[in-house]
Amino acid sequence: MTVPVFEEVDPASDCDCPGCVHGRRPAPRPLSGRHRAARTVVVLAAASAALGTVSPAAAVTPGHSPHRQALPGDGEPETPQGKKAPLHGPVGGPVGVPAVPIPATTRTDIINRAKVWVAAKVPYSMTAFWSDGYRQDCSGYVSMAWGLPNNEWTGSLDQFGTKIGKEELQPGDILLYHNPDNPEKGSHVVIFGGWTDHTHTYYKVYEQTPPHTRSQTTPYPYWSNTSKYVPYRYKGLPQSAAGAKASEPYPGAAYFGPGADNSHVTRLGQMLIARGAGAYYPHGPGPVWGETDRRATQAFQRAQGWTGADADGLPGRRTWDLLATGQGKAIGPAGPASHGVPGYPGRQYFRPGAVNDHVTRLGAQLVKKGFGRFYADGPGPVWGESDRRAVEAFQRTQGWRGGAADGYPGPETWRRLFA
Repeated sequence: MTVPVFEEVDPASDCDCPGCVHGRRPAPRPLSGRHRAARTVVVLAAASAALGTVSPAAAVTPGHSPHRQALPGDGEPETPQGKKAPLHGPVGGPVGVPAVPIPATTRTDIINRAKVWVAAKVPYSMTAFWSDGYRQDCSGYVSMAWGLPNNEWTGSLDQFGTKIGKEELQPGDILLYHNPDNPEKGSHVVIFGGWTDHTHTYYKVYEQTPPHTRSQTTPYPYWSNTSKYVPYRYKGLPQSAAGAKASEPYPGAAYFGPGADNSHVTRLGQMLIARGAGAYYPHGPGPVWGETDRRATQAFQRAQGWTGADADGLPGRRTWDLLATGQGKAIGPAGPASHGVPGYPGRQYFRPGAVNDHVTRLGAQLVKKGFGRFYADGPGPVWGESDRRAVEAFQRTQGWRGGAADGYPGPETWRRLFA
């Protein structure tokens, strides 16, 4: 069979497909031979289609040249994005207009879909479409993870979500930065995967960025443009999941116990602290399993009234499910110590928004120790900046600096203050 002869045909000047739109953009200082190579790709692709030998590659169009992997010190990588467009394949609905009703999904499904691209290391491209029909840029990635019927962009994703606060963030929510002055190259959007530290300074991110999809620990809200990112929650989540803690699947007993070193240990510690185990973590939770994790887990299990093997300090499915769903009884405040110092109640009682008697007791003791100048109206049950500054001043008198003098009382601060 003879190979058919092909003729190069220039597209119409008003063609608005993503490839033609991208091709019409002026390219400063083009590399020698670039256009000839591009034409060769088009001709070869057409020949392959005519001969029935189409490559099984997942991407519909070729990706860009490989980019260097962004490192923490690099700041925000360049993430140019395509415009609003239907899925590549079956025709979707109107772009940028939320469907009625918005497609329903769950947090677990959002994260699982996000992980598919991470595992496949989908190459970054603002013109190529992956095998699932979604554009291979940051907004196409979020459109895929949220299960949207079209490829949205940073200028339309907010219509599918509800603006929330930092402390409301849960896995599956997004952090959106839309720059109207340079929307295609100055904007970015990422998927929130959960906090990685008890101070909510770092979180696990899922994002589409050069050279390919990645997941890593990232400072909140991002490496740069820190005042521009806005948290959003997908409108299609079940009502119970939108406002309540997300239920995270139990990873398995193999991830916990002596020798374990993984992110699930960190997540366990975070959930335990939220349920009253802050006194067990003077330095916060971490990925390496230790006696701290076992004792904190055991305290939570005993709070449920469990004994014996049911309260061995190793989290089984039942323990994990109670923590992940916010159910069961929290760990009660520790009783008075043998040397007369009142038991440390836990870090969760001394955070913005906290209202409890422990804040009043803390403030009264700070005033007694000579730090009353920070209280214009005297201490009270509502945690505020006056409490934080007073605690910070006390911590500095102990010779502590940096993170050890952040104004939030840990077990050692509490012990010295009441000693």
